[in-house]
Amino acid sequence: MTTSKSCMYRLGLVSIALMSAFLMPQAASAQDDQPTGGSFVDNFEHLDTSRWYVSDGWNNGPHQNCTWARKQVGIKDGALQLQFVQSKTGERNYACGEIQTTKRYGYGTYEARYRTATGPGLNSAFFTYIGPTDKKPHDEIDFEVLGKNSGQVQVNQYISAKGGNEKLAPVPGGADKGFNDYAFVWEKDRLRYYVNGKLVQEVTDPSKIPTNPQKIFFSLWGTDTLSGWMGKFAYSGEPATMEIKRVAFTVPGEKCLFPESITCKLD
Repeated sequence: MTTSKSCMYRLGLVSIALMSAFLMPQAASAQDDQPTGGSFVDNFEHLDTSRWYVSDGWNNGPHQNCTWARKQVGIKDGALQLQFVQSKTGERNYACGEIQTTKRYGYGTYEARYRTATGPGLNSAFFTYIGPTDKKPHDEIDFEVLGKNSGQVQVNQYISAKGGNEKLAPVPGGADKGFNDYAFVWEKDRLRYYVNGKLVQEVTDPSKIPTNPQKIFFSLWGTDTLSGWMGKFAYSGEPATMEIKRVAFTVPGEKCLFPESITCKLD
């Protein structure tokens, strides 16, 4: 993803600050000046609304061809499902799903096991973000699978709204064909990205490592305009689904919150 395109998406997040007073007043007041969250594992046996806020009723800007809709977020077959469907919702002809944590999280290990959606023009994302909507600089750490090529995932990070740190890493077998494990270990002086336990990117330049605690997001969205980055959008006629089996955060100094955790293998 180019910096300008990613900025367009994130600026969409920023733009909702102007609407937050009436679109999500509870979330905004709950997030202001919250202490950093602690370790957790969520296997999505149910949707814990004390941990997760469901985006509902807006879009992130003209590049996004769907409206966030609560109806597109649910638990089924032991997984959290985010869907993208053709359904007139708000200003868009499609509806899509996103969740974000109610708390911010800092240095530590972030892990998720999920299967991405299929289809060009779609983005299945696991990322952390903080920004002007939370009265903080824009910091971010990303895993994004673009439907035009589900055989790879793009990792990236933003520091005070400056990106340009993209790298593509292979996802053997295809990110949309089965469940894969994505993780990053965020430290003050080092940021490491892993796919299925394999190190795919290591960042040691302090100027390219975020410093502000962030909220954890999962989102599935589409575009009619960013075809160079995400592929030419073509709706298949059937809902597209991103499925998340597990997400975990482990604070520094703790290990092995679950047997498959990458923290069990790292020093």
